[in-house]
Amino acid sequence: MIVEYTGRKTAITPKLKQLAEESLARIERVTNRCTSAHIVLKEDKYRQRAEITVQCRNESLVASSEATEMEQALREALTTIEQQAIKSKEKFTTVRSHPKPDVQELSA
Repeated sequence: MIVEYTGRKTAITPKLKQLAEESLARIERVTNRCTSAHIVLKEDKYRQRAEITVQCRNESLVASSEATEMEQALREALTTIEQQAIKSKEKFTTVRSHPKPDVQELSA
């Protein structure tokens, strides 16, 4: 997966990069079909914001979070993305494992 980092008014530390890489690896194992991710870290006066966009084949997973510390905001956004990926995979497997019934079965 190609990961792009953008820091607006803040520096991206190796600790934040490592945290993001570990969580994205977990997300990639769940989905198996994500191609790229864009992580934007912003710093305002008293708040830190993290926005994450993960591009998959048929969809894009987007999450943003705000906290007083950058690490906490990043963790919350990554957790949200992971939950979205799990929900998406469950939808995908449910649709594939339950095909539409044939017309003949309904009339019988």
